[in-house]
Amino acid sequence: MLIKISKLKSKLAYCFYALIFASITSCSHQITQHKISKLFNNSVINQNHFTGFALYDQDKKKMIFAENETKYFTPASNTKLFTFYTSLQILGDSIPGLRYTERNDSLIFWGTGDPSFLHSALKSTNHSYNGDFYGEGWPYGDYNDYYQAEINALPIEDNVAKFSVDVSGNLQVKPAYFQSKLVMDSTFQPKNYTIKRALFENKFMYPAGTIPSKFKQEIPWKTSSDLTINLLQDTLKKPVELVNINLPENAKTLYSIPADSVYKYMLLPSDNFIAEQLLLVCSSKLGGNLSTRATINFSKKNFLKDLPDEPQWADGSGLSRQNLFTPRTMIALLQKIQIKVNNDQKLHGLLATGGVSGTLKNAYKTDSGVPFVWGKTGSLGNVYNQSGYLLTRKGKKLLFCYMNNNFTQPTAVIRSEMARIITEIHNRF
Repeated sequence: MLIKISKLKSKLAYCFYALIFASITSCSHQITQHKISKLFNNSVINQNHFTGFALYDQDKKKMIFAENETKYFTPASNTKLFTFYTSLQILGDSIPGLRYTERNDSLIFWGTGDPSFLHSALKSTNHSYNGDFYGEGWPYGDYNDYYQAEINALPIEDNVAKFSVDVSGNLQVKPAYFQSKLVMDSTFQPKNYTIKRALFENKFMYPAGTIPSKFKQEIPWKTSSDLTINLLQDTLKKPVELVNINLPENAKTLYSIPADSVYKYMLLPSDNFIAEQLLLVCSSKLGGNLSTRATINFSKKNFLKDLPDEPQWADGSGLSRQNLFTPRTMIALLQKIQIKVNNDQKLHGLLATGGVSGTLKNAYKTDSGVPFVWGKTGSLGNVYNQSGYLLTRKGKKLLFCYMNNNFTQPTAVIRSEMARIITEIHNRF
């Protein structure tokens, strides 16, 4: 009888310790606010500047951890997620390239803001964009930089002149129309070989001396109706003229390329030009003149009114420092995007992927060849942010927003530590 009791006690003890071990193991893999808080607050980068963080569990539909989630931050290119979602709501499967009507032997068309290259059959144009060539709050000092191309109704080749050197060592430019606009300036002596456009005209100055054999540079040109006509004539080899005709109600729409390919090109390399033009394309679908502000106002009223904090939204790309969003609003936007796309594999394919593609390629490593983070970065001077989707080793699906403003350290230091924290969350939970 004593032996039977001993065996029973032994079995009970085994079960007891097994339950305790299972409980401890289970708890060790749970994502708790305390664990994330400790990981976040012990980080060396979160002490000396303004930091916001939000981590959301998709399955449990609750915020796991948040820091300064109700405070407004400069989002930089995280703004493109607003442009992306608005475009998903307004545009169809393809981008409307032109509105047109036929009169006698002429094809008269109106630009929609479509950022892709023009169809070769087009013949004449009348612009309907009356807004500024720069977005609200854009820095004028960056006019010569490739990422700040001007906005207009009928963009051609990204509104950017592409300079290179041929085998004979001579400067070449595409479109070739600008070849005659190159001017050698002996007083222009930059430290490194570069070309600079005059502020208010398409005069491109280059220094005297030998051109580096692998020289390449992209510079936005100064847009105008006359320039668009000249570029069209140069491309189509046909006469083009500007006509003042209002867009008729029965104008037909010519669609250009699949919308997903445009979104992907905007999101992966973070293309500012595409982002700005997409808001104009959206406004062309809404009717009236092309207007960034009209699209933003329409989106805020019809698609974004239930966000936890009203976004201060100024442009499509995030170049403007007038943009201000909160981390918890970014989380809500990520949810909206995911619901609208309704296909995680498709959505992940449109976004930068850690260790694989886009602006997150070099920020993260994959987990034995398998990516685990997809999202959008945002970078300006003293600003670096990431918002996106995170998959943990235990299969937990998370949304995150990590915003850093007003830091004085190199961006590489901030980016590296952010990646370490996000990777740690992936590994541990």
